[in-house]
Amino acid sequence: MGREDEDLGEKLSAPPDFDGPTANRRCTDVLCTILLWCMWICMTGLGIFCIQNGDYRLILYPLDYDGNVCGTNYGGKNMTEFPYLYYVNDFSGGVCVKECPTLENLTDAHTLVTYGGLFQTEGSFITSEVISIADYSGNDTLQCTEALCYPGNDPERSFTSFGVNQGKGYAYYAMDTYEVLWRCLFTEEARTELETMINPNGNNNISMIELTNSTYLKQGYNFWSNLYGDLFLTRYYILGLGFGATIVIGFTYAFLMRIPGVLNIMVWTSIFATIGIFFAAGWYAGDTAKTWESYDSPKYTEDEVRYATIASYVLYAVGGLLVLLFLFMRKRIQLAMGCVKETSKAVLAMPTIILFPVFQGIGFMCFMIAWAVYVAYLASMGEFTTTEYGVGGYKISVRWFEFSDFIYQSGWFFLFCFFWTGQFILALGEIIFAMCFAKWYFSREKSRVGSLTVISSISASMWYHSGTAAFGSLIIAIIKMIRAALAYLQRKAEEMDNGIAKAILCCLQCCFWCLEKCMRFLNKNAYIQCAIFGSSFCKSSKEAFFLIMRNAARIGAITYVSGGVVFVGKVFITSLTTGVAYFAISEQLRDELYSVIGPLVFIAVIAWFISGMFMGIYDMGIATILQCFVADEEMFDDDQMYAQGSLKAWVDNHG
Repeated sequence: MGREDEDLGEKLSAPPDFDGPTANRRCTDVLCTILLWCMWICMTGLGIFCIQNGDYRLILYPLDYDGNVCGTNYGGKNMTEFPYLYYVNDFSGGVCVKECPTLENLTDAHTLVTYGGLFQTEGSFITSEVISIADYSGNDTLQCTEALCYPGNDPERSFTSFGVNQGKGYAYYAMDTYEVLWRCLFTEEARTELETMINPNGNNNISMIELTNSTYLKQGYNFWSNLYGDLFLTRYYILGLGFGATIVIGFTYAFLMRIPGVLNIMVWTSIFATIGIFFAAGWYAGDTAKTWESYDSPKYTEDEVRYATIASYVLYAVGGLLVLLFLFMRKRIQLAMGCVKETSKAVLAMPTIILFPVFQGIGFMCFMIAWAVYVAYLASMGEFTTTEYGVGGYKISVRWFEFSDFIYQSGWFFLFCFFWTGQFILALGEIIFAMCFAKWYFSREKSRVGSLTVISSISASMWYHSGTAAFGSLIIAIIKMIRAALAYLQRKAEEMDNGIAKAILCCLQCCFWCLEKCMRFLNKNAYIQCAIFGSSFCKSSKEAFFLIMRNAARIGAITYVSGGVVFVGKVFITSLTTGVAYFAISEQLRDELYSVIGPLVFIAVIAWFISGMFMGIYDMGIATILQCFVADEEMFDDDQMYAQGSLKAWVDNHG
């Protein structure tokens, strides 16, 4: 053996009486299993401690400027009858009210909601019953007077008064609102009406800086509140389409791909349909913008029309880019069909394997429910602190949560639990998939492989190789924690405006991103080795690494082109789900939303990850069958190989 061959390790040799993935297994990487259980036990113990010492209502329910929780008896005052928060300034300071006010005239510029209650001047038209504010009379806070809040009974001058201070004071106007999670958010129509009142005819009494601040208050501060409101209004569409529809479409897509003769039709139909969806959505968005613009009495703002037009151009551009991309990849996609066909044969023999991602999702959802409850209670253990902001010669007080070092450290621990558990669920799934496909490949009698193979692979993987999955996922979780810490430092560097620190941290973030990608690739192939030979993580990683290095050109080329088919499937499922969601939400809730873009982005992200679970079956199947093939080549002569003739000829021709 030459020096170069020695550097790449010895070729694999078949164990005695090898007849597929080893049946005589032992538990691997037990220490990591113990560590994982210890982490879960510690997380549960810490979560119980948080539940006993925290109160989720402090996080879920709104907090007024004085530290009282609206709708509860927590704090200095009983706010049980006042469950909603009406915002008074740009610092999130507000007062508890009985109901979110609804004003037919949108805005009463002569009525101010203040830290001390309602303040009304001549010209007001609403009564105190419209906005029922909790009793803050005993508080040592600033009170509105005509001089402080409404000089000369002039709305323009009131906007720049000490009390209102362009939305940064202790008083703000009575406006039409809508409720989102017990918060009263100003409607866009009310904001537009208020801007007209405080700056009629565009005179010079209000400076450009003040108008800019008003714009920031409307567009900057309210971006998140508008997004929050849109997500709340479309929550059932996000759950029903983002999760439900994607699971149905993904399951159907994966199911159809396993049928002989359908693969070519599915892939090319998906390509053309994906391109068509983007062009159709672009046409629909452009046509909608033109329709809105043609109304005699405009129902939509100029910004909404402009956003719809921009969305149309973006969708057309993405469709054009996909055309170029698929033209460039057409030969590679055609070549990838061979390997995907072999994977489809395996899936056809084991149809229940398609259901496993659903169980993975259910398992992760169960963990997330407990994790979210623990984190909510942990966050509620913070202490109230008062922050004062200068308003002219006065101070405006706003109450905030302040977290101790224990809470911060516990938060980092919960984040690590989230990373490790999530990666563990994915890793265990990859071992199960690898064992299923390896058993199919190394079976002389393919007819003996069926749904029972999936069940036996699940039980064997969970019983014997949970430690290996925990080991590999621990490495990824540690890298993710380092990246999270770097992201935190990047944010601090942004606040300090330190250019050198930002550059260094950005480079480190890129390096660890690359490291994570490399480790994911190595882990996946280590899991395949573990599934075949039952070896530990370290030994499996070593054997997989050298096996791939000895066949780098072949595995690299086929993996690259086969990945194109998986990518096409993910894009198609995501595009179809998002397209259906766009038409459904636009038809049902168009007039109630600030913008459909926010909900659609959330649905697209959810659809992308769920489609990844289903297409991940084929991704793992391709990787497993390729590694089984090259291991088969090294362990056996041509006449003894397990590979079927069609697979061997295809790999030799295209690898």
